[in-house]
Amino acid sequence: MLDRVLALLPRRAGAAPIVPEKSVAGRTLLLLITIMAFLSAVTLGGVVLVQKSAIAWSADVGRELTIQIRPVEGEVMESNLRTAVSLAQSTPGVSGARALTIEESQALLEPWLGAGLDLSAIAIPRLIVVQLADPVDADIEQLQRNLGAINGASLDTHAAWRQQLNTMAGTVVLSGLLVLGLIGVATVLAIIFATRGAMASNREIVDVLHFIGASNKFIAGEFQGRFLSIGLQGGLLGTVLATLFFTLIGAAAGSVLPSEANAQVGVLFGQFLLGWDGIIGVAAVIPVIAVLTAVTSRMTVRRYLSEAS
Repeated sequence: MLDRVLALLPRRAGAAPIVPEKSVAGRTLLLLITIMAFLSAVTLGGVVLVQKSAIAWSADVGRELTIQIRPVEGEVMESNLRTAVSLAQSTPGVSGARALTIEESQALLEPWLGAGLDLSAIAIPRLIVVQLADPVDADIEQLQRNLGAINGASLDTHAAWRQQLNTMAGTVVLSGLLVLGLIGVATVLAIIFATRGAMASNREIVDVLHFIGASNKFIAGEFQGRFLSIGLQGGLLGTVLATLFFTLIGAAAGSVLPSEANAQVGVLFGQFLLGWDGIIGVAAVIPVIAVLTAVTSRMTVRRYLSEAS
């Protein structure tokens, strides 16, 4: 009954709440929660970006096949290329096929052999890029059988590449989720220590409340409300900073990083565009951090009071 009366009684203007709103410990906890929320939002945003890029990779790789024509003695390369292109174009589910020129084939070897080499004296295998209209409806087995009539022809479905890309993306996503878990544990520990410190510094107030008949539930509710406010403020500040981080790094990546590094970063993270799903995921950090802060502080207060009584 007393708890209800205390909760309903209005505070006098300028009266201090049971838990001080501005204190060194409160400001420190707010800074800490802001940092944790920022790290959580950045990690979650990175996971979303990698997952979206992996889905795009898999879709792009799954819509493309490669036919390799190896030089064979007695065979005319240009004739084999035309035959292979014709067979690919006549296959159900194929939208187009194009043979790479000699210059394009040599350019593919430059990262391994270096630029400026004269490869005209070397018999280089030729490649044909096959685009699929629908990977599900494409008759890959028919194309494989038809290519058997061409000496030196082989078909690469890029299945191995897709498996490696999916494995790498899954590893990155799992690592990000583990990091999120560690950040959550560190946040809980920080809240526990901050709550116990606040309890110790306000011990006299707690004793007076106990003396006039306030229950542990009422006292824990007062601390919960204060820490909920800190959690909301810290979560909001952290997510806003994380959103600015993705915006700035996306704008600066193209101008700061070298072209090769920018291309590699772009393959992994795309254009650093979170999209609506990523923005919603990052914004979800705010209520999660706030609830985590409030629940942890309440449980810590009740346990502290039960141990002290």
